[in-house]
Parts: sequence; structure tokens; C-alpha cells
Amino acid sequence: MSIESSPPTVPLSHLDHLWFQVAGTLCNLTCHHCFISCSPKNDRFGFLSLATVQQRLDESVPLGVKEYYFTGGEPFLNPEMVEILCTTLNYGPATVLTNGTVFKQDWLERLQAAEANSRYSLEFRVSIDGFSAETNDPIRGEGTFDRAMRGVEQLVRFGFLPIITAARTWPDEQESEVVERFLRVLQQRGYTRPRLKILPTLKLGAEEERTEGYRASERVTQDMLEQFDHSQLVCDHSRIVTDQGVHVCPILIEMPDARLGDSLSQATAAFPLAHGACFTCYQYGAICSNASSSATRSN
Repeated sequence: MSIESSPPTVPLSHLDHLWFQVAGTLCNLTCHHCFISCSPKNDRFGFLSLATVQQRLDESVPLGVKEYYFTGGEPFLNPEMVEILCTTLNYGPATVLTNGTVFKQDWLERLQAAEANSRYSLEFRVSIDGFSAETNDPIRGEGTFDRAMRGVEQLVRFGFLPIITAARTWPDEQESEVVERFLRVLQQRGYTRPRLKILPTLKLGAEEERTEGYRASERVTQDMLEQFDHSQLVCDHSRIVTDQGVHVCPILIEMPDARLGDSLSQATAAFPLAHGACFTCYQYGAICSNASSSATRSN
């Protein structure tokens, strides 16, 4: 594949999804495939306060934002996370991406009540990267499978139907077997109709060290975008708020060119697809949103 001197750009067609890097890069786990290398010691990006999130929520209303997503790091390390989610449910549907290992009962009680009293839904996406401790823990850390599964059980008891997300770290030919075993294990834990979303790995951060980075040939070209549905690209309809400004997408926050401004109105410029991660987004589409062709639901 030939590499063009200038990468193609994608305009922001409409700001449907607004993301918040609400816990910065701080996480209670150190996963070997984390594309921004979150860990208990990574403070490159900091927490967002409730006041900051409230400001951005107000700013988002006239821009027509339809959904809100919260990520980290581990969002529930932010001491204001529950209040942030309760507040967001006054504005629109909210999704929080979590490893599921730090829930407290009173948090889930408050969130259950907040969703029941809201016209909007609250979604949880729980990251588990294997159907057993033997397949998950080498990637996410010793004991994390059992802790995450207990978190899923808690969510189910409170009436939530979490989306279980797993990064594809197994050979393609094992996909059907992995999905089947994942669904079976979740059902055995009381999640009778589990929702499972398989994600590609992103060869950035810790994953680049675990395997390899992107090759020079793994870039999006102008020809590739001919007749391509731009809505499959995150940058077509999303932006993310961090404690250092507004960036183009959750994947590229550490890239200098990904910071687009201090406000949402300043972050509407078209973005050049110059990164290897853009190639992964092009290949798989809808990586960051809840809906995806790689999502599976048990019958």
C-alpha cells in the first residue's frame, strides 16, 4: 500500500457522543495491553471534577450531544464519580467504562435510584479479557478475573445489564470458542442473557511493548475513504474532555495533535487520520461506542 504525503481528514459531522477522561490515567490495575498505559502510578492526566463535568454538560446541550461516556483509568477511583453519573442522567444517556473491581453497594444503590428516576439509561461496560483466571489474569493482573466477575454479579443484582468488553488477544481461529465459553461462564454467574463486545487491540502504550507497534503501512489513505461510511469513525461524531483540554477521541489523547482546544466549540475542526490507531478504527468501526458489529448477545 502506498503512503500519501498528506493523510485524509475527517470533519466532525455532528457531535453525538461526548467522552470524559474522568479518572485521567489513574487505575488500580496495570493491564499489559492498555493503550494509554494506565496504572496506579500514571498521573499524566488527572481527574475531572464534578464542576468541570457540569460545565461541559451545559456546554454540550446547544451542540446537540446525544450520549455521554466516561472512561479513565478506572472511573470509580474518582471520588465524585457517582455524583457525576447522577448529574449526567439529567442530560442524557450515560455509559461508564470500568474494570468492575471497586464497586461499593451504596454507590450502586444510588445509581440504581438515579436511573429509575431519569428518562435516560445508565450503561456499564466492564472489561474482562478472558473467560477464566487462566486467560484473563496474565493480561490484567493476578486475581482480577474473580474480582471483575464479582463486580458483574453486583451489577446484575441491581438490575443493570453490563456490556462485557474483551480485547482480542487470542488467535482469530479461536474466536467462536472464546465467545461461547465467555457467554457460558457469565450465565453460570447469574447473568442469564449476557452482552459481550469483542474489541481489537490498539498497538499503543503497554500493548506496543507487549507485542508491536503499528507498521508504516498501517495508515488510512484517501482512496480507502472513497465510498466509506465516515460515521464508523469515532472522530466523525465524538470528542473527549480531559483535564488538559478537549481531544479528538479516547484513543489518541496522548498524541500532541489530538488536542483540539479548550472548549467544545474550539474542537470542531476536521482531524487528519495520520495515526496507526486510525487504521484500526477504519478496519473495525464503532470501537468506542456501545453498538458494534462485534457485539454478541446471548439468546
